[in-house]
Amino acid sequence: MKQLSNTKVTVRLRKAEDRKEWYVYIESYPVYVPGKQTPQRVREYLNRCITTVEWDKKRTARTDADGTKTYKPKRDDNGIIVCRSEKDQETMLYADGIRKLRQREYDNADLYSDTESAQVEQKERAQQNFIEYFNATAKKRHAQSSDSIRVNWKRTYELIKLFAGDTLPFAKIDNRFAEDFKLYLLSAPCGGNKSGTISRNTAVTYFSIFKAALKQAFVDGYLTTDLSAKIKGIPEQESRREYLTVEELNILAGTPCERDVLKRAALFSALTGLRHCDIQKLRWKEISMNGDQAQLHFTQQKTKGVEYMPISQQALDLCGEPRESEQFVFEDLPDPAWISKPLKRWIEAAGITKRITFHCFRHTYATLQLSSGTDIYTVSKMLGHTNVKTTQIYAKVVDEKKSKAAQAIQLNTLNNTEE
Repeated sequence: MKQLSNTKVTVRLRKAEDRKEWYVYIESYPVYVPGKQTPQRVREYLNRCITTVEWDKKRTARTDADGTKTYKPKRDDNGIIVCRSEKDQETMLYADGIRKLRQREYDNADLYSDTESAQVEQKERAQQNFIEYFNATAKKRHAQSSDSIRVNWKRTYELIKLFAGDTLPFAKIDNRFAEDFKLYLLSAPCGGNKSGTISRNTAVTYFSIFKAALKQAFVDGYLTTDLSAKIKGIPEQESRREYLTVEELNILAGTPCERDVLKRAALFSALTGLRHCDIQKLRWKEISMNGDQAQLHFTQQKTKGVEYMPISQQALDLCGEPRESEQFVFEDLPDPAWISKPLKRWIEAAGITKRITFHCFRHTYATLQLSSGTDIYTVSKMLGHTNVKTTQIYAKVVDEKKSKAAQAIQLNTLNNTEE
């Protein structure tokens, strides 16, 4: 059985200190306030004063130390304080009307069912600002995530603000809003100093982040339906994964590079499949020997997955001479923003005309592994992919190579005539 709070609302008076007037106020007790251990006494002053109160000499309110007594005000049969002047009596009737209103509010609050309370709470949540919620969720979920993930969430947050403004109540988010935002992303402006619009695959990433935030909002109770499950994502556009052949890798290995650490790190990526961020953060303590087999034991910067990865002797040789355990293996490896120009000059010096970025060395590892017969599940694990579907894009490249190979041998059947 639900326990009632039994809050009682009463009209009371308080004497003014410097004149013969009494302030009128409403007192409610007991009132149970969230976060408070004991019931509270709530006072609500009505900005009204009276001067002609009639006192009940039979009901003492207080006796001072000198014996002076104060009395409680007289009340009529309806509990309304009695005054001599008509104006004061009207004030007390007004105060009693407020008392009745507050009493009904407390009584009705006690009679709310759990369902009704939940409906009131949900209505309040529906008016909360999704923009602020999104920003807080990003910080909470990805405080320890990679820079790229945090940047993507931040950019999605900025684009939602550009599209919807600074305030977006949850109540305004529905299928129509999501579809409109999807269309906006397909022609949304690039961030920073870049001009033009974002690529389709970038829009895919941003919209999937938006859906992830909607999913979390549903879990947290801000949305009553799981909109993320109803909304279709933006179809991804297959992009060409450029890679290098073994012959091109050998040419690069023999071509000088102005930044030796860049050359060693790039070739290390081609031999291990590691991302730039993981190579940059790799420490000597994360390389160990198991007999004659070198292996890495590290945490991926992007996925935070812990990886145990055997590496070849050639990959180990690219690391150089071992140093202190906390030192970086590829010390002074520049950030991605500072790599593109020296990398481009190195590629051009090798006579390679392909458009190669540092990440292409990771693509090269995946493509060459699959081409040599390594099964896709092993390659997926070596790359640290959380889903083998991510690895399948490289398998398509290998299939194209196989198709070309199948057409390489042509028989001139028309010349096969009997003599």
